[in-house]
Amino acid sequence: MKKAMKTGEPGKARTGSIFGFNRNVFLLGIASFLTDVSSEMMFTIMPLFLTNVLGASTSVVGLVTGVGESTATLLRLTSGWLSDRVGSRKWLTTLGYSLSTVAKPFLLIAGAWGHVLAVRFADRAGKGIRSAPRDAMIADSVADHERGRNFGLHRAMDTMGAVVGLTGAAAIVFLFQRGGIDLSRETFQKLVLVGIVPAVLAVLVLIFLVKDVARRKQARQAGQAQAAAKAPVSFDRRFKIFLAIVLLFTLGNSSEAFLILRAQDLGSPLLSIFLMLALFNVVYSLMSVPAGVLSDKIGRRGIIVIGWAIFAATYLGFALATTQWQVWALFLFYGAYFGISEGVSRALVADFAHVERRGAAYGLYHAAVGITVLPASVIAGFLWQVVSPAAVFYYGAALAAAAAIAFVVLLRK
Repeated sequence: MKKAMKTGEPGKARTGSIFGFNRNVFLLGIASFLTDVSSEMMFTIMPLFLTNVLGASTSVVGLVTGVGESTATLLRLTSGWLSDRVGSRKWLTTLGYSLSTVAKPFLLIAGAWGHVLAVRFADRAGKGIRSAPRDAMIADSVADHERGRNFGLHRAMDTMGAVVGLTGAAAIVFLFQRGGIDLSRETFQKLVLVGIVPAVLAVLVLIFLVKDVARRKQARQAGQAQAAAKAPVSFDRRFKIFLAIVLLFTLGNSSEAFLILRAQDLGSPLLSIFLMLALFNVVYSLMSVPAGVLSDKIGRRGIIVIGWAIFAATYLGFALATTQWQVWALFLFYGAYFGISEGVSRALVADFAHVERRGAAYGLYHAAVGITVLPASVIAGFLWQVVSPAAVFYYGAALAAAAAIAFVVLLRK
């Protein structure tokens, strides 16, 4: 491990390296990996716990999911802004991960859907608290020319956690229920017990290994305190345009539940659907770092447009698909879209935002993505029932294509 390097430029702090990547980013990736292992083991199968064990209706499942995501969206706005105000990202990031971890063991004694709702609320609140400060800390930790590469690494490690979590959950279900159809309380409790361990380890990594980045101190050391004090009150015009385009794009990006329903609608068995989700996450993880490295070299705009174009083509494919093998291929391309776009989009936010306002910028970005989940899914549900399942994907493909065109026209530089 290399000794930490110092720099006088705020937002370009170096905290040493691991395997050639920024040490802070690598350790944040470890924390995200462990947390995703934990969450995928418990929450992917949570709808089955609600319906099979607790006897809840599908409307209750929707309520639990909706409340959780709305909570996360609102907290992302305030936590990012607060991390700018206090000059520290680590404590909010650690608080968010800790809240999710403390909530999870209560699933062991959940006896009614209201208990699950409370746990999910706390878990999503933790995600809302940590997301913006964590992404801002990643941006603060690396130099501009390494930003895409390091965001790509973080997304890759986070997504591999989902792969491991899904695989682990499938193995536990197979071992304890074999060919059973309905989930039992005992199996779910075993998933929770195993899932608690990586969640606790993630918090320990944050507390003892991740370093905060003293942005204001760096600015003073470089004689830039006056410049930092004059940081712009409003955001860059390009950032505002980017957020508007993201809103347009995500309005057609409905819940992944509709992809699963489409796969089932085309005859895919349950086991195949789980394997498709695993394939999606593997491709997502493998493409994140190369896409980030490429964005550092040739620019982020073109990479994002390519990703959105792949999304549009994928949704068009879901609309036109008629066989199971086509669905397998489409999940592969769906993973490619995420791998190409997600980390690069987060790096672009830092490109547009002043170092002293990065937390707020990431809060707005995550909120823009999260706030459209509900309307996008409501529209998709309406189109599915009233028009046809294919209409959901024609609609999403059209909005993605429109967003990609708007990106090219409105954000040339």
